[in-house]
Amino acid sequence: MEKLLYGVEDRPPNLITTTLLSLQHLLAALGGIIAVPLVFGGALKLPADQIVALVNAALLGSGIVTIIQCRGVGPVGIRLPCVMGTSFAFVGAGISVGLEHGVPGILGSSLVGSLVMIIGSFFMPVIRRFFPHTVTSVVVIMIGLSLTPVAVDWAAGGVGSGNYGAVGNLAIAGFVLALVIAFVQWGKGIISASAVVLGIVCGYLLCLALGLIDFTQVREAPVFAIPQPLHFGMSFPVSGIVAMSIAFLVTIVETTGTFMALGAATQTPIRGKRLASGMLCDGVGSAFAAVMSSPPVSTFAQNVGVVSLTGVASRHVVMLTGVMLLAAGLFPVLGALVVTIPLPVLGGAGLMMFATIIAAGIRMLGGSADSRRSNLIIAVSLGCGLAVTVRPDLLSKMPAFVREVFGSGITVGALVAVGLNLLLPGREVEAPEEDMDAVATPLPVTSVAT
Repeated sequence: MEKLLYGVEDRPPNLITTTLLSLQHLLAALGGIIAVPLVFGGALKLPADQIVALVNAALLGSGIVTIIQCRGVGPVGIRLPCVMGTSFAFVGAGISVGLEHGVPGILGSSLVGSLVMIIGSFFMPVIRRFFPHTVTSVVVIMIGLSLTPVAVDWAAGGVGSGNYGAVGNLAIAGFVLALVIAFVQWGKGIISASAVVLGIVCGYLLCLALGLIDFTQVREAPVFAIPQPLHFGMSFPVSGIVAMSIAFLVTIVETTGTFMALGAATQTPIRGKRLASGMLCDGVGSAFAAVMSSPPVSTFAQNVGVVSLTGVASRHVVMLTGVMLLAAGLFPVLGALVVTIPLPVLGGAGLMMFATIIAAGIRMLGGSADSRRSNLIIAVSLGCGLAVTVRPDLLSKMPAFVREVFGSGITVGALVAVGLNLLLPGREVEAPEEDMDAVATPLPVTSVAT
């Protein structure tokens, strides 16, 4: 097992190093955090000022909940390097609610629906036992497989772009990818640890020199703005509460898998109690986000790739990322500046990060029993998860409830793996909570430490 460059409790030697390492997580997450309120705004045809208010609230809420998740406040927070942000898992349900009841309906339904995750957090020690080593390995791989197409679309210029797949886009993405590989392989110390942000900066400078950067959003963004609690008000439609509650149930499965993947990347055994603290933060954080006029939040899987690739597992680093997100919410011009990064630049770095999660999952599978039963669980669950990931239209004729529950490849892969592990003879069982210290050894991760 390779040693991490910075462990969970380690602190980098100075503020400059910490800032560089934190910036990597910000760049990996910011696009996703901003995208969700933009999708809501576009689907509901909101005026520009209301979309800006949604974006600011999402950034501020994500920053505050990230700090709590990393630092921990009493029983709330997993105390690992988790970046929290608005989640696409809620987009389908949110839009359906919003088209009928507007933004107040989305926020009110989210507030009530978050109780599902809050209550569910108290059962996490039991839920944890449904995720033995083989199941966890499958979920980690599915996280990487589900995120990789996102990076590919970024590298090609973005879905719906008129120049999707253009040679120039792929060349820029390839340039950034090559730089990240070089920094990881041959860089030393802070250079290797900051490989992602250095690759993105170099790619950004190249695009700037080629005149590919559009600063319109920066010029139009307000310099300072304070998100107002209950800015849109709230309403509590029964149909909306049911829809968002289902979305929260699905998110419990995805977030459990993400926490397990993060445990592998940080070489930290994830026991039921720690899992419960993280899930409680997700639920409380989503309730707080709703009050702050933001869509619900959840743990970002893409940042697991940053930890796996760089070997930087310090929660103190990601706490600073939370501060940066908070600042971006108060100073929208900062967030607008980051949004100017061309998608191919993010795609080159993202491809490396997300593929690293796949590699970590494959290494984890090496510790699974080599038996017909294990191979069957792995093959079927990955196949079903990939079916939804690469062919999302597969469920287009299904009822809305089915699309909501099974629309994510991560969720499908996890549910199939858990189900097969329960149904097939010779069930693999996670050790009881009190025995975890004796059996839970840190899982291998991809690290750049030398």
